[in-house]
Amino acid sequence: MHYAAITERLAHTGGAKWAIHQRCRTMNAAGADIIELTIGEPDQPPDPRLFEVCHASMLAGRTGYSNGRGEPELLEAIAARYSRRRAGVDSQNVLCFPGTQTALFATMMGLTGPGDGVLVGDPFYATYEGVIVASGAHRESVPLRSENGFRLTAEDLEASITPHSRVLLLNSPHNPTGAVLDAGELAQIGEVCRKHDLWIVADEVYEELVFDGNFASPFDNPELADRVIALSSISKSHAAPGFRSGWAVGPQEFCDKLLPLAETMLFGNQPFIADMTAFALNSDLPTSARMRASYKHRTTLFADTLEKIDGITPFRPQAGMFIVLDVSGTGLDGESFAWRLLEAGVAVMPGSSFGANAGALVRLSLTVPDESVVEACARIKRFVEGL
Repeated sequence: MHYAAITERLAHTGGAKWAIHQRCRTMNAAGADIIELTIGEPDQPPDPRLFEVCHASMLAGRTGYSNGRGEPELLEAIAARYSRRRAGVDSQNVLCFPGTQTALFATMMGLTGPGDGVLVGDPFYATYEGVIVASGAHRESVPLRSENGFRLTAEDLEASITPHSRVLLLNSPHNPTGAVLDAGELAQIGEVCRKHDLWIVADEVYEELVFDGNFASPFDNPELADRVIALSSISKSHAAPGFRSGWAVGPQEFCDKLLPLAETMLFGNQPFIADMTAFALNSDLPTSARMRASYKHRTTLFADTLEKIDGITPFRPQAGMFIVLDVSGTGLDGESFAWRLLEAGVAVMPGSSFGANAGALVRLSLTVPDESVVEACARIKRFVEGL
């Protein structure tokens, strides 16, 4: 039978990257004792008020169809949030989606096509490959160097641009490394993008999980207003990944052109979830502050312990839910290390899931209780000493 070309383009970009995570879940279901440090799922529940708003909205009949752009109250809440960062943003600059992943897919489908290049820092989040190649575009890697704290530099970006480059997919705070770009670095990157007429698609889901200092974004620079699209959601900031509520904010022309695609895909998100999201964005809830403090503390627990183990080099993140380790000193690459460590009772993500430049790395989630962090460190120490 005949299948569309997109199925071939995506054939090798799916769940195989999470094979260790899936194996961990299977082993634990069968009674094993595996500490799961694989995915970034917040370990605390959403604020109870979100459930109350969502429930009340459903009881009030907010269960019908929405529209392709988003519910009016949510559009206004998102516009207000971003207008505090840059003047001139209103609801016509916003599109709502079920989560950042959907927003990213739609955005890439709207900006790229066959033969186009998408520049992305390597290491990169595991699903980026799929959302890039889905349209027929191809990934153009920009090295993120460990000696530079895995931060994208304007010089490396400039050196990676080709005649096919159309978009920079920028991720700060960064997954998997937790690196954070400051305003000066972003200004230099923005200047390169202006020079080469590149779109900047900024995945900013970890913006409220910066441990110290202020979050910076290319969206905030008025000189880049015609080329920056900011993507985010309440998945990380409000510990609500299962509600699938995200958005894209960018030039009105971009939103108008993408609207038919959004309508074709999903025709809006659920009104009762939109009401809950608007409440979340309009309220001063303590969720992100608690997570910031918790993840920063667990970063210290991991790093202070693991840096004492011969063969392991931890990189302390500046934000987010993860810490990465260079395990090349053990004589193993990240893939082999992760699979063998699974048998020793700890599940981590191999760096190979995040690009060629991460082959020596493994990624550990910070979203487990402190006592699990301590036990995981002990198991990793025993494992490495037994190699």
